[in-house]
Amino acid sequence: MFFCVHFYLFNTPPLPKEVVFSLSRLSGPKERLLEESHVHKSSVSKFDPNVGQHKTKVPVPKFYPDSLLFAKWGEGLSEKEQKEAESLFQIYGYNVFHSNQLPIDRKLPDMRDTRCLAMTYPEDLPSMSVVLIYLNEALSVIKRAIKSIMSHTPKHLLKEIILVDDYSTYNDLGRPLQDYIDEIHIDKPGLIKKVRHHRQMGLSQSRISGWEHATAEVVAILDAHIEVTQGWAEPLLARIKADRTVVVSPVFDKIHFDDLHIEKYIPSAHGFDWPLWCMYESFNAEWWKANDESQPGKSPSLMGIFAAHREFLGEIGGLDGGMTVYGGENIELGIHVWLCGGSVEVVPCSRIGHIERSHKPYALDLTPMIRRNALRVAETWMDEYKKNVVIAWNLPFQDHGIDIGDVSDRKKLREKLQCKPFKWYLDNIYPSLATWDNVIGYGVMRNSLLSNMCVDQGAVPGSIPILYECHFQQPQLCYYNRNGEIFIGGIKSHSYNQNRCLVDPDTSNTPTLLDCQLAKQNQKHMEWDFQQGRGIQNRATKRCFEISEGLNSDYVLIIQQCTGQSWTIEHLVPTL
Repeated sequence: MFFCVHFYLFNTPPLPKEVVFSLSRLSGPKERLLEESHVHKSSVSKFDPNVGQHKTKVPVPKFYPDSLLFAKWGEGLSEKEQKEAESLFQIYGYNVFHSNQLPIDRKLPDMRDTRCLAMTYPEDLPSMSVVLIYLNEALSVIKRAIKSIMSHTPKHLLKEIILVDDYSTYNDLGRPLQDYIDEIHIDKPGLIKKVRHHRQMGLSQSRISGWEHATAEVVAILDAHIEVTQGWAEPLLARIKADRTVVVSPVFDKIHFDDLHIEKYIPSAHGFDWPLWCMYESFNAEWWKANDESQPGKSPSLMGIFAAHREFLGEIGGLDGGMTVYGGENIELGIHVWLCGGSVEVVPCSRIGHIERSHKPYALDLTPMIRRNALRVAETWMDEYKKNVVIAWNLPFQDHGIDIGDVSDRKKLREKLQCKPFKWYLDNIYPSLATWDNVIGYGVMRNSLLSNMCVDQGAVPGSIPILYECHFQQPQLCYYNRNGEIFIGGIKSHSYNQNRCLVDPDTSNTPTLLDCQLAKQNQKHMEWDFQQGRGIQNRATKRCFEISEGLNSDYVLIIQQCTGQSWTIEHLVPTL
């Protein structure tokens, strides 16, 4: 599953001791910048002219046997090379050592459907500005992105490439990158533009900066850790020429983080769940019925790489500049476009290779940013359905304490453009996104006898809920609805997914979790009466969900004759 995490480095990490780099200062005493690494090329054998025969290298052991980088890659590297590769891997989340050895102009296989190859496009396609955004990206990766765009975009269509640097601090993105640009400008003067932020401003503002500096009819906004492939531009431009209000996305093929080979991905729509994590979705039934992979498919949202008519993007207010650092800005744009007169499509004949990092460098926790931005999107666009985002993040309805910034300008924009209500979006664009209208309580569930212990879904796979020390993560999230159903272990955002409901098995005292739909079909005892601070009683069996002392003085969950125990659930939905 694609998480929309085009992993983007947010802070300059301390450098591991093993990395073979020299450090220099740039503009201030606290800014340390990373020099481009020296590339070591290894060989498996050497010829010694004095002996007149091949001398085989002694096999070198793997010095990082637990590293994901060396699971399938790295045979024949010396100890020094392994140390350098691992250090770079930890900094970037992909194999920069190997990237530095690959040709800048390498040719990727053509992943297009054969029907795409037979397509013809109008000669008078609109011109394109291509924006690459980055923060502390590897120099060789940026070079390869630039080169691929120059090689695979028709010259008469490519007006400019705009590099948006969101305050990078690595030295090879200074003079060495400029030297590469200067070489390009010998034959193509002015093709590359550089925009550098004077402080880190985040993905949304970086995309806005690229759009503001673009001058072509169409702006394509990409990550810098990509490689475009043959014929990527024409299908996008043709769709925008046919309809200036459509925002289009290519299909992303996965470039593996370790050996940088590319894997074909099937065309899919871009969706999201209620926490506003983006995800792949199936195209609608009409697209599949056509049985033609060359045709564009409607998409509820975007994953951050897209092309749009530059003026149309301005007319609808573009991206939300109030989004911070990372997360949700792509979903905000997708919802925004649909509600305010446009549409979103994925175009399968346009394909781009995208590096998927193995890890967030230095385990940066993106959760606070994504949560804050999700609440901002909800407040701006989702009307009464914004409560689903609050529930998804397990926040209280009142005074959750998260500053989402001022959304008054975005609301005025929505009113000015006479955008549709979010209910229209749910009914017509994303009907599979479930609405939790009947949820009346959510969060962790605790018994008054043991307030430090929470109901937990227990082992998965498995169907026995347990008591476990409260940690407030998904396995302990419970939901009670007006139907009397109690979901344990999270609630799914889509109608095609299944939740697990608490059931009284009747034949034993052990509570069980069953697929809610199956439990309903099989007439299991899955409906409960519960009020905050009171017991939980099954409507059919009249037995209660309680706790009891088990073996070794441990407490367990049990279904038994009611003894008057009381339960609380963390949050209640206010009644109107």
